[in-house]
Amino acid sequence: MRKERRRLEIEGIVQGVGFRPFVYHLAKRYNLKGFVLNNTMGVIIDLEGRTRDIEKFIENLKERPPPLAKIKKIESKTLSIKGYKDFRIRDSKKEDKKIALVSPDMATCDDCREELLNPYDRRYLYPFINCTNCGPRFTITKELPYDRKNTTMKKFKMCEKCISEYENPEDRRFHAQPNACEECGPHIQLIENKGGEVEGDPIERAIDLLKRGYIVAIKGLGGFHLASNAEDSKAVRILRERKKRPHEPFALMAGEISVIRKFTYLSNFEEEFLKSPKAPILLLRKKENCSLPEEIAPNNRFLGFMLPYTPLHILLFQKPEEIRVLIMTSGNRKGDPMIFKNEEALSQLGDIADYFLLHNRDIHIQADDSVARIFPKEERPLLIRRSRGYVPEPIKSPVNAEKNILGCGAHLKNTFSLSRKDEIFISHHIGNLESPEAFKAYQRGIEHFIHLFDTNPDVVVVDRHPEYLSTKFGKRWAKENNKVIVEVQHHHAHIASCLVDNGINRKVIGIAWDGTGFGDDGAIWGGEFLIASLGEYKRKAHLKYIPLPGGEKAVREPWRMAVAYLYEVLGEDFLDLDMDFLHSLNREKWKAIKIMLDKKINSPLTSSMGRLFDAISSLVGIRNKITYLGQAAIELEMSIGEEEKGSYHFDIERDEEIYIIDPAPVISSVVQDLIKGIEPSIIATRFHRGLVEMIIEVSNLIREETSLNEVALSGGVLLNLFIRKFATQRLREEGFFVYNHSKIPPNDGGISVGQVAIAESKFSQK
Repeated sequence: MRKERRRLEIEGIVQGVGFRPFVYHLAKRYNLKGFVLNNTMGVIIDLEGRTRDIEKFIENLKERPPPLAKIKKIESKTLSIKGYKDFRIRDSKKEDKKIALVSPDMATCDDCREELLNPYDRRYLYPFINCTNCGPRFTITKELPYDRKNTTMKKFKMCEKCISEYENPEDRRFHAQPNACEECGPHIQLIENKGGEVEGDPIERAIDLLKRGYIVAIKGLGGFHLASNAEDSKAVRILRERKKRPHEPFALMAGEISVIRKFTYLSNFEEEFLKSPKAPILLLRKKENCSLPEEIAPNNRFLGFMLPYTPLHILLFQKPEEIRVLIMTSGNRKGDPMIFKNEEALSQLGDIADYFLLHNRDIHIQADDSVARIFPKEERPLLIRRSRGYVPEPIKSPVNAEKNILGCGAHLKNTFSLSRKDEIFISHHIGNLESPEAFKAYQRGIEHFIHLFDTNPDVVVVDRHPEYLSTKFGKRWAKENNKVIVEVQHHHAHIASCLVDNGINRKVIGIAWDGTGFGDDGAIWGGEFLIASLGEYKRKAHLKYIPLPGGEKAVREPWRMAVAYLYEVLGEDFLDLDMDFLHSLNREKWKAIKIMLDKKINSPLTSSMGRLFDAISSLVGIRNKITYLGQAAIELEMSIGEEEKGSYHFDIERDEEIYIIDPAPVISSVVQDLIKGIEPSIIATRFHRGLVEMIIEVSNLIREETSLNEVALSGGVLLNLFIRKFATQRLREEGFFVYNHSKIPPNDGGISVGQVAIAESKFSQK
């Protein structure tokens, strides 16, 4: 029987996921000799044996790898026979070039959960139990290869029992880098906000305190959460007051799926997604008889639930008669990123949390919880925030550029992205770059990714908005490091991110609707129809410009947009109308707004769809001032009733090569319905249906002119369940192919991906 030697070089997520033990057992099964090792590029397997057995080995490797492994590429070379006597797992090999991928942090696996709750297991109730199939990865990794000495676990010296597991290829914990136990690993402690340690078992005491209404800051995988008993309305109100977060929904954690079913509607697909190793927060429709306090998610039909994803979280729910559901909101000050260091939590959260449940396993880089939504009938998730459980797993780009590229992202909901060949590494969620702490986290994250993936960018891509901190940083960094700088229009980046999400690079009709984006003409865009590919774009239609009275202040105070639209459409006579909105309008403030509008003072022009949503929300009495981004639009969406079939009409006029979409008829219709006493829910539904029909009308006009038959939907407005569902449905009925987001957020969290892809396209053509 013919023998040969084959060397396999494997790239992908193949470190820290039980890949080498899997290879070891597979080689034994097929009686193959040689070795396997990690290096900074991935995994190397050197095999000797019968050709038929090597082929079977490779087939199994491709088709049935370990659960958390993701093989990107296998390169095979035939070499001369060396005469290996056995098969071994060799020590990692460090090389100059780093191509290996880091696994995201994964939720506690079933095997570890069973051991955690088994009184006869040596790790019974140990809150840091893990194995090669679960536990921390990205958040503890300092550099590659993924070995214990390159993680924050370096300071914990394994005991003899843990070493025995770690070195045994037959054990589930073979080379599990965070492997530890009560004797040799990290520990927890419960501390009062004044600094004194609480006596007794930290977990039991924390459960008791939460039950009694106290707020506890809990250190998890990627940072701190602020936790309170979700069934205690007083505790929820106190948390809101202390955190200065009056309305934005809180995330929830429940110990079991059965508990989540008590409060929300849950499909089988949603259940499986919640139980997946990525364990995201999932937005679920609230049951009509839900007994949880309204204060958790005011004026919202959805609740964001997740399951316990660390052993520590699991232990908090072992007494369901005391704690069933916890608020688990990010541990941060308003506007700052998630805190992940003990000393910073104690100093910055002491006036919010009564107690701190800490541990001494350091987090190297923070990672907030990922947030997702499942759209009806689609049965695939839409990521609203892509972070823990997903980062730093790369997205495949449809373009393979020769240059490495850094996309600096947007100003709000910021992420950054790095490219390497045909891979794009999207960062963890940074948030809004509106505080010094957020900007520090942003810079630190970029430095970490460049070091971790050994990817020195040749090109830096920024948004065209000159005042974005990400733009200023990118330009400064590019200049200091002698890099090429590329500016990308915001809405082109939105459409590009949708194209990447769907793995395509061709010209489409791109619909990009959001709140703010710097336009080519200096105006604020946001209600855009583009003809776009990765390489180019052309503006083809947009919402008619309206002044934004007070600039950014109009974003925080939607009533300003309401009066701006009323004045634009009806003139000053609107003041005589019999409407609740006008009965409560401050006439002195209106006089100041009128001067601004008439004299064009601090009133930049905008085509923003987000601001039109704000105006309608304010007019119908839903929201005049907001306390979090997008609140007016979200609450307007929450008020709709799908049984209403009427819709408002937009005028569409052609101005040379561009279609101008005029909402004047919509504003007039809303006013007439309000005067008639029509319910706000009916008005909200007619507005949403009118938007869907406007999408169809404009898309058909563009198709007639260009013959383009594919539509990509992007921008923060496309998180709207009604718009996405019915626009997709109606476009398909009209014969369009429709591309929606799934893996990449359609909001500004996806902008950095679009920036990178656009730059890749430019440089791949040269």
